[in-house]
Amino acid sequence: MNRCVFSSVLIALLIAGCQGDGKPAMTDAELERIALTQKVELVEAGGGLVLVVGGETITSDQIIESPTELNGKLITPVELFKPLARMSDLEQFKTRARRHVEKIVADRISGILLHQHARNHAGKNIDEALDRAAENELRKFVLSFGGNQAKADEELKKGGMDRESFKEKQKRSMLIQLYISSKMSYDRPITYRELIDCYNEIKDEKFARSAKITFRLIDIQPARLQVADPNQDRRQLAKGLADDLLARLKSGDDFGELAKQYSHGPFKDKGGLWPSVQPQSLAAPYDMIAGQALRTEPGQVAEPITSKEHVFIMKLEEKQTVGYQPFDQVQEDVKEEIMSKRRDEVFKKLNERLMEETKLGRADEFVDFCLEKIYRMSRRQQ
Repeated sequence: MNRCVFSSVLIALLIAGCQGDGKPAMTDAELERIALTQKVELVEAGGGLVLVVGGETITSDQIIESPTELNGKLITPVELFKPLARMSDLEQFKTRARRHVEKIVADRISGILLHQHARNHAGKNIDEALDRAAENELRKFVLSFGGNQAKADEELKKGGMDRESFKEKQKRSMLIQLYISSKMSYDRPITYRELIDCYNEIKDEKFARSAKITFRLIDIQPARLQVADPNQDRRQLAKGLADDLLARLKSGDDFGELAKQYSHGPFKDKGGLWPSVQPQSLAAPYDMIAGQALRTEPGQVAEPITSKEHVFIMKLEEKQTVGYQPFDQVQEDVKEEIMSKRRDEVFKKLNERLMEETKLGRADEFVDFCLEKIYRMSRRQQ
């Protein structure tokens, strides 16, 4: 799922505390006292074990069904550890799979704690704004599938969600992000050196651009020319036609109209305009166009290009060389990257503090319970 984007209105609501009397919802000292007394308790329920964190329950099924991205696909712990379960006894399996399951459990716990602290900090009047923002995120998600709600629902189902759980996840994420934003120091300026260093660090991943050309083409194919004399040299006729058309273009005739009239190519009805392509992607005989484009400036019409079965007249519309988007064009993106890293730093520190201050109780037993359940399920699916 895409990262949740929240509005400045929500940020203002959160930082203001959303309280009618103008008082903050809870001081940092009070929040810290809550963390110090927060317990993660292990409870027996329905023949199994669950963790209870501040009144919210974490079940083994939630842990087992938590997807992890692997090679671009979402995969559950059962699917991930199936080969290991088949070749190991239980104790070997628990030793090798423990760290992965511990991380899932820890992420669940910290997510609940951060959400509870964020809600305490936000106050009472945040819910309506969060509902509107989450509804907007759902609309954008559906629009990403062309407005097809059935396809959007299918994608949500792959992630173990429906529309309501999607909105709840968005609201929780927004509230946590807002809480993190409230803990950031916005009076700390971003220096020019930081911007340049960040740009150089991320430019290969985010700002690299490949070579690309956009052109119009009159594609004369000798075999398709109408001739009165079957013995007439069609290739010579095609070259003559190309020379005539080139002269007309130099006299001011419209390239697109001539392409519609004389081209045999696949885009003649569009005035010979090809979609933008990477030069190296053009297959023979159109690869000849790529070489000519390197020697041609945008707006120019090249001399006819001749192959065995084609005579091309090419007008270069746009050309982009291999390189990077200039810094001055992406400066705002670089600023957002720096702010994102700062938010991540704040999140990490908050999360570490919460996990240190929280009494984890018998969480290790819950991890063991989840591992044993994953082991049994994996071996049953042989």
